Amino acid sequence: MERRLAAILSADVVGYSRLMSEDEAGTLARLEGLKAEILDPLIDQHSGRVVKLMGDGFLVEFGSVVDALECAVAWQKTVEARARQTSDDRAIRFRIGINIGDVIVKGEDVYGDGVNVAARLEGLAEPGEILVSRTVANHVKGKIGSGFQDLGEQELKNIPEPVQVFRVVAQSGAEGATAAVSKKTGLPKVPLIAAGLAVLILAAGAALWLKPWEPRIESASVERMAFPLPDRPSIAVLPFRNMSDDPEQEHFADGMTDDLITDLSKISGLFVIARNSTFVYKNQPAEIRKVAEALGVRYVVEGSVRRAGDTVRVNAQLIDAITGGHVWAERYDGKVADIFGVQDDFVRKIVEALEINLAPQEAQQIGQGQTNQIAARDAFQKGWELYLRFNAEDNAKAIPHLETAVELDPEYGRAYAALALVYSTGARFPWALPTGLNWMELRRVTAATLKQAKQYPTALVHVVAALDDLYFGRVDQARTEASQAIAMQPNDPEAHIAMAWMMIASGNPLEALNFVQAAMRLNPSYPSHYVLARGTALYANGNLEEAARTFEDGIERDPKAIELLPLAASIFAQLGRRQEAREVVLKWRPGLSQLLLQSVPDGYELPIRWEDEHRKVRERLVDGLRVAVLPLDTTVSSLVGKLKPGTPLVRAGVAQALGWFGPAAAAAVPDLIEALGDEHEEVREQAAIALGKIGPAAKGAIPALQAMQEEALQEEAPIGHYAKEAIRRITGD
Repeated sequence: MERRLAAILSADVVGYSRLMSEDEAGTLARLEGLKAEILDPLIDQHSGRVVKLMGDGFLVEFGSVVDALECAVAWQKTVEARARQTSDDRAIRFRIGINIGDVIVKGEDVYGDGVNVAARLEGLAEPGEILVSRTVANHVKGKIGSGFQDLGEQELKNIPEPVQVFRVVAQSGAEGATAAVSKKTGLPKVPLIAAGLAVLILAAGAALWLKPWEPRIESASVERMAFPLPDRPSIAVLPFRNMSDDPEQEHFADGMTDDLITDLSKISGLFVIARNSTFVYKNQPAEIRKVAEALGVRYVVEGSVRRAGDTVRVNAQLIDAITGGHVWAERYDGKVADIFGVQDDFVRKIVEALEINLAPQEAQQIGQGQTNQIAARDAFQKGWELYLRFNAEDNAKAIPHLETAVELDPEYGRAYAALALVYSTGARFPWALPTGLNWMELRRVTAATLKQAKQYPTALVHVVAALDDLYFGRVDQARTEASQAIAMQPNDPEAHIAMAWMMIASGNPLEALNFVQAAMRLNPSYPSHYVLARGTALYANGNLEEAARTFEDGIERDPKAIELLPLAASIFAQLGRRQEAREVVLKWRPGLSQLLLQSVPDGYELPIRWEDEHRKVRERLVDGLRVAVLPLDTTVSSLVGKLKPGTPLVRAGVAQALGWFGPAAAAAVPDLIEALGDEHEEVREQAAIALGKIGPAAKGAIPALQAMQEEALQEEAPIGHYAKEAIRRITGD
């Protein structure tokens, strides 16, 4: 790996999620206009190199730190001038951080603390600001017209030592100035006393409510956190306890928890753990400290619900797990019919307690897509809990409950979206049989329900639409739908998984892994389809060993996750682990004869369709599965021995089977070259295809393939296409 000293500029768009949710097309157009008209020319002018674009972010490398800072100053000045021409709520502004340090260069990307510090500085910056490290300030001192304001040493996430941070200011005379956290000014004595009395009164009121004299919970340790704390307030909502005498009220209590999680997840300024991971603690005595450490969050919400007839009592509290203190607490006694307004009020008070500024769009979205009918919510909750088990039988059992929910409330957007998701899942996976519908009927009802759900937009309906688009290969539409889902509900892990599948289908597996990682962090007790996405992305990126480990861990974690088995078998076979591959296949399709087993790969489909130029990934996966179902005594050597004798049909079949082994069939290259001269065209065709699948190890076949291609051109024979494609795959062109 190459190392070099570089100046790194990290920038991101302020309030990108809000801008996208309010006006996706307009935001993208304005951002693209800024990039083309201002940012790209500035970066070129200052000899910078764009390392990567990350939706709302830029990472740029400069050979000179003076160039980096001058580019940043011009960047912010020009963008601010453009912003003044736009209404305040639609203007695009940036935060920028700059650092200089040693970086590791791998391909077009750069890594290391030099990059990480720049990214952390950008995260600290206010809109329109540029923050730099001491190293940058020292390097450019006296060389530019800007000055620096010393903000002191700052602890940066995942950076072991504090970093001295400076704000770039317009006047050079500001050098050496220190930015105070708060400025003290002289106050008249009487108002000061009055203010003090007011504070005492407020403190007394708070004390009566929060009761600080009561023992605090044992505080959590940041060092013991299973994950690093996010760079924004992080929160987990534990399942509200059902204090009613009626166990049937469990669904009511769970529904209240679900709604709180869903609405908090819409707020970009929060990091919210998903339902799957907090419901692990349902009906268990859970220590707040241990919950926070296991999920990697600072704040925990817990509460209880007691329902009797038309009345309900709800207690809820927000706890700072690190200090052990109560941040907010509330009790509601009243009518069940008013509970939905109470939930919305709880969300707003939690946000206020954590000092989060809600964007107007986020404030509007609280409660959006939900219902105000208790019976509809209860029916939804029963269906949703069945769907979350993610298997064919429970997926089908969810349908009548969700149908009841939309019958009771025809404007219940989340229930419509969930019903569309259940139908879609039954069609995308081989789960049609338990529903009582065939595939065509499932597709028809999915389309109709999805159309209805889109009349009441939720993040979930965009997730379903994205997955549906991917199933039919509509990758661009899937990108739009997944983007809208993330914009509407930034903390929804399913939205990130939908975006990951889109990245896989469009040939960007590394980006897909980032989205899967984000989903797994939001939902540490993630379901098996996250493993499916991660393993597929790793495989598409060529990391077979890591993909195999991912599937092994996923199967051990959830032995019922049968959707992981075919891909695991394929990858094991490609790694030469034939015995394990066959065992996995027999677990996936138990009781089948060898003849039936060998026909299974022909019908196997992943729930996405790759773009045309990336479909070779699916081909390799299916070929690996074909090897996995072969008898163990069928090897490359045994197949080579059958390549010459036999009928043309047998020879063609043997050549085809050698191609399934891919690079592992390199020893068969001389025999396949000889087969290119076979008198039967089908044999020659399969030999050419097999050589292409073997890849670079078959470069010795290029002259024979070129001769075949030239002969086919003269005779206008279609076999020339196979020769041309084989050459392309062997050479990597």
